[in-house]
Amino acid sequence: MSRKNYIFTSESVSEGHPDKVCDRISDAVLDAFLSVEPQARVAAETFATTNRVVIGGEVGLADKSALREYIGRIEEIARACIKDIGYEQEEFHHATCEITNLLHEQSAHIAQGVNASGNKDEGAGDQGIMFGFATDETPELMPAPIHYAHAVLRRLAEVRKDGTEPTLRPDAKSQLSVRYEEGKPVGVSSIVLSTQHADESQTSSDIRAIVEPYIREVLPQGWITEDTEWWVNPTGTFVIGGPDGDAGLTGRKIIVDTYGGAAPHGGGAFSGKDPTKVDRSAAYVARYLAKNVVASGMARKCTIQLSYAIGVSKPLSIYCDTFGTGDVDDGAIERAIPRVIDLTPRGIREHLQLNKPIYERTAAYGHFGRAPDADGGFSWEKTDLVDALKSAV
Repeated sequence: MSRKNYIFTSESVSEGHPDKVCDRISDAVLDAFLSVEPQARVAAETFATTNRVVIGGEVGLADKSALREYIGRIEEIARACIKDIGYEQEEFHHATCEITNLLHEQSAHIAQGVNASGNKDEGAGDQGIMFGFATDETPELMPAPIHYAHAVLRRLAEVRKDGTEPTLRPDAKSQLSVRYEEGKPVGVSSIVLSTQHADESQTSSDIRAIVEPYIREVLPQGWITEDTEWWVNPTGTFVIGGPDGDAGLTGRKIIVDTYGGAAPHGGGAFSGKDPTKVDRSAAYVARYLAKNVVASGMARKCTIQLSYAIGVSKPLSIYCDTFGTGDVDDGAIERAIPRVIDLTPRGIREHLQLNKPIYERTAAYGHFGRAPDADGGFSWEKTDLVDALKSAV
């Protein structure tokens, strides 16, 4: 029997966190290639440290001249990302950091397993397991701890960038411990916020005075009480931040990117990978399916697992768990899913329209729980499969 009363904690990191700087650059590189060729194959990895960024990986384009041209633009793309994030510090500045571009053409042996040929459909870009999750804890059908941890940092980024809070700097982390009663989130027992700032003379109390109003604005009314513990910049001074303070790498924040630990994760990172790579596209469609199950009223909580083999088009397995909250048998949902959507890599890409330059925006503040964009971004957050699922069970 599941627990009803407990505390659960999730963390988020800002767009200026070293790992997120790398995710942003990798996804901007992906978008650049998809903008010139929607079928582009991209696996871009980024490493960042003091005054240095290294970008490597594989790219496949049918147009070889475009491949050479866009590989030549990688430095420009990376600098634009760093500038937009806001790094202009002495040891990590968008205009002066050294950028090394090691991108090269995709391996022919990988391509032969993924590309369609003859009677063979396009195969998965790798083996693996992918999970999707949804819960009715928030209107966005996301777990409350990760949802609000993201919201805090998004709000602080807004007031930093619009000049309202000029002493805040890009690197930041949040962590919320959410208290549940009868299985529902009702408050926060502790708030942890560490943010880079401009002046060594600023104390933890000074930073709390800046950030507290925005945290109170973002969290649901009544969640913060006199018993809530506050830990704002608990180590004291945090002026040296970003890749100058700590090295960054693409793909190291997979729990931040998904459900904050409230649901399983298959292990594969998202950023820098084109949608033939099921690490990304199948995780997106699994979220889409879980969200539509909950939005349909068939369950209050749902996990979907999919599994794939490299070069094989159809998923090897489909698993559903509604944690005893469902009005429909989990097995019936599993059987209904392939009746309403094609879960081959091609089918996922076409249904969710994933061959578009829509990925740079996903790199910070979570890949899930975001509003769908008019241009197709966050299409996996739509609830347009509800009627079909209801009819198929």
